[in-house]
Amino acid sequence: MVLNSIEKLLEKYDTGETTLKEEQQLKTYFAQEKVAPHLEPYKTMFQYFNNTKQELYTKDVPLKPRKSYIYQWISVAAVAVLMLGILIPNVFGGGPTSMEDLTLEQQMAFNETKKVFDMIGTQFNTGQNQMGALSLASSNFVKGAEQVKYINEFSETSSKFFKSKKSKNK
Repeated sequence: MVLNSIEKLLEKYDTGETTLKEEQQLKTYFAQEKVAPHLEPYKTMFQYFNNTKQELYTKDVPLKPRKSYIYQWISVAAVAVLMLGILIPNVFGGGPTSMEDLTLEQQMAFNETKKVFDMIGTQFNTGQNQMGALSLASSNFVKGAEQVKYINEFSETSSKFFKSKKSKNK
């Protein structure tokens, strides 16, 4: 009778439908020395639950986490730099706004800089064209390697063919 009610309680326990009182009945049953042999796995499970309930966590838990204010100061500094970048040109009159406002020396420096950037651009395009030629040569090399593979296969096949004819003639 007791075994039958324990099995019914275990079925309810497995589906999660037991009450606290029923779980307590299961715990007291499995705390005994003698348990039905087919219920032995449940005994180890309930013993494990009982043992883990008695364990204590002994390490200190810090209540106040340390805060790092570095990100807040970085954002304040970024806003300050942005504001200075906007305010300084507006307050102090800013720089020249057109080519006519530049001095002769500044116009010459601007023109020289423009020539240098044009030269860099043309050299970059030349290098890019040479890379295209290198890519074409690379693809042709791969095609040639594939053709060499076919020649090797033909050579191996013809060698086998001629060897078999020689062995038949002997």
